[in-house]
Amino acid sequence: MTRVIGATLSGTIVVLALASVGGRQTTPSAPRPNFVVFLTDDMGYGDLQSYGNPVIRTPNLDQMARDGIRLTSFYASAPICTPSRAGFLTGRYAIRSGLTAALGPGAPVGIADSETTLAEVLKTRGYRTAMIGKWHLGDRPEFNPTRHGFDVFYGLPYSNDYRPPFVPNTPQVPLLKDLDVIERPVNQDTLTARYTDEAIRFIGEAKGQPFFLYLAYNMPHLPISTPERFRGRSRGGPYGDVIEELDWSVGEVLNALKTAGVDRDTVAVFMSDNGPWTNAGDRMWQEGMTLQHVGSAGPLRDAKGTTYEGGVRVPGIVRWPARIRAGQVSSEMATNMDFLPTFAHLAGTPLPPNRPLDGHDITSLLTGTGPSATNEFFYFAARNLQAVRSGPWKLRAVAAAVELYDLDVDPYERFNVASRHPDVVERLRARLEAFRAETQAAGGRQGGAAPSQ
Repeated sequence: MTRVIGATLSGTIVVLALASVGGRQTTPSAPRPNFVVFLTDDMGYGDLQSYGNPVIRTPNLDQMARDGIRLTSFYASAPICTPSRAGFLTGRYAIRSGLTAALGPGAPVGIADSETTLAEVLKTRGYRTAMIGKWHLGDRPEFNPTRHGFDVFYGLPYSNDYRPPFVPNTPQVPLLKDLDVIERPVNQDTLTARYTDEAIRFIGEAKGQPFFLYLAYNMPHLPISTPERFRGRSRGGPYGDVIEELDWSVGEVLNALKTAGVDRDTVAVFMSDNGPWTNAGDRMWQEGMTLQHVGSAGPLRDAKGTTYEGGVRVPGIVRWPARIRAGQVSSEMATNMDFLPTFAHLAGTPLPPNRPLDGHDITSLLTGTGPSATNEFFYFAARNLQAVRSGPWKLRAVAAAVELYDLDVDPYERFNVASRHPDVVERLRARLEAFRAETQAAGGRQGGAAPSQ
């Protein structure tokens, strides 16, 4: 895998994921773009109409896909919340930052000062930055977004389910503005709408200064909530109501970009942090929830917390009217870690020095000028490295089981062809062992979704 250690990059875009090529210096071909990243929590690959959902209506996101590029092999860097978000903001697998488990209230660890976030990278080029929504990289003051590159924080420090009785013996979930608690317990019914208002306000206040808006919704993580005006509207049940409100929110924020006159030169990205929580089990049933409260991985195998495709392959849409040709659909590989090197490239700022990055600049993929620079992906469950994808081939080695899938012809992981391709198995096993040694990861032990993510 090509590593990006240091480079200068430039551009403008509505993104899903990108990367830098060979550490090469490039010259900006457009003004510094703005960046808006929409991140949902536990949305499955099959939850949008543009990804095959037959009943949930998502007209704004479907239009966003028609206006840009829809990625069908886009990966979250981990199958649970904290490590996936760490991967996005640092451009590195969470094994490198130590953020490999979901962080609950009062956790003694969080994102370290030694890590450089995407917000910090962009601030070196004069960007105004805002984190609105779910953080989940530590709730102590030293881990707050405002201490890691964001000028503004409005949201929750961790998942919305860290509250009784869903998680026993935990405090009620607080809503924070920067470092201050402004509501406890937070009213989750109105949370998505309030996030939307804050995002629109931030865009309106930019007044010509380039900006990075990270809008990380708490929904549709269990327990789901919607305001009265969205309840009962969707044929997809309560979960469909939540997705349709999220679609409304994305539409409102995209309209705000147009109102502010910055739509053309803004990179807008939509993605999920991991697959759906269909394996929540007893905790879901005991609160009266049903399958109408969780999402779908569509045709993909398994769910959140696992290293099958349903755990980490998620929707990925990137829109950038100035540079991305409308109506594209690509099966090229890309990951949420690709955003840091790609955005740095487009903003014309150097990458963090003296550290390995796992993301790549995928500008060429997004703009249709070349293939993706990402051709390899490692699947972690906490500190356990369980699988690797190289091109179409995926090797999953957990305990004594060895599985090999050709994801080009079998993206559903139904047919284990390890016995037919021993040469591929050995090649990919060697890559797994080499990356385990590099990152000091554990072997492929069994693992799944933790009680709360």
